[in-house]
Amino acid sequence: MPQLKLSYFDFHGGRAEPVRLALAIGGVAFEDHRLDYAAFGEFRKSTPFGQVPTLQVGDEMVTQSDAMLRYAGKLAGLYPADPFQALLCDEVTYVVEEASVKLGPTFRMTGDAQKEARLALVNGSMPVYLAWLQKQLLARGGEYFADNRLTVADLKVFVDVRGLNSGRLDHVPTDLVEKVAPALKAHMQRVAGTPAVAAYYARFKA
Repeated sequence: MPQLKLSYFDFHGGRAEPVRLALAIGGVAFEDHRLDYAAFGEFRKSTPFGQVPTLQVGDEMVTQSDAMLRYAGKLAGLYPADPFQALLCDEVTYVVEEASVKLGPTFRMTGDAQKEARLALVNGSMPVYLAWLQKQLLARGGEYFADNRLTVADLKVFVDVRGLNSGRLDHVPTDLVEKVAPALKAHMQRVAGTPAVAAYYARFKA
């Protein structure tokens, strides 16, 4: 198997975090290359689109976080073999990614502009996608989004909900998920309590 090197910012969240989790849960060896913003300025020159995450697979640099997540899921046994269950898994991950794309520009804003943009999301598209995710989760039995087991779809939602609840996003209420889609908060807690996930985060608390 080729050597893997995943490059992304040094924090527990964002587009690379589900990939990190999938590889760690599956016991797949990889280099967790974490960048501060100073190092990113230089590193981005070596990437195809000037952005991260990137995944180095042997001599090949790969972009696009959802493609990486599907690959990591296959390596880790966290991606469904059944085509329909794989479709359900992909649908969830793409919905979360679309939400991330809408939130992304607000990180480059400050002051009233950021407040206005984020409140527009809080009062607009955020409740819509959160409610849809809850509906899908409950339709699949209430515990997992696909295949009746933990998959990369669960990891993608887990990281997203964890971020929304964290308090790190100014103007996004930390109780938004609990009010709009309480089953997603319960799902986040369930995933966090999974032994392999808990063990992953415990490594950073030493």
